[in-house]
Amino acid sequence: MSEEKTEMSLVKKAFIFSLLSAFLVMGAISMKRALPIAKEERIYLAIKAYSPYKLQKRIGGLEILDTRYDTKEKPSSAEVMHRLDEVEGLWGKEHLVIENSTVLVYDENKTKTIAKIAIETKKERDFLKKFFGI
Repeated sequence: MSEEKTEMSLVKKAFIFSLLSAFLVMGAISMKRALPIAKEERIYLAIKAYSPYKLQKRIGGLEILDTRYDTKEKPSSAEVMHRLDEVEGLWGKEHLVIENSTVLVYDENKTKTIAKIAIETKKERDFLKKFFGI
């Protein structure tokens, strides 16, 4: 009888431990999904200065302001950084061009170069390909 209680106690402990482990793994996976794409800071900040998209505070969180058309997008707090990455990536695909080791930033009409930004490392070049699709 005491062996049955010991076995039952071990099963309960194993069940609780496995349940706790499952919650920890699921929490880590959902946190990783919630993080925005990792960026190469130097080149991203240099390009971001020309991006028409800005984050703006509002009572319910953050909103994305498109300064070209003065429009605001209000995604949920969980989605705002992912949506910002998405619209900046689409903008960059249209307005950025890589020439040798330089990124050219074009104006809205795509006729005039408004900035030239040097690409310093292979990581920056890979980031530009992945994030902006150029």
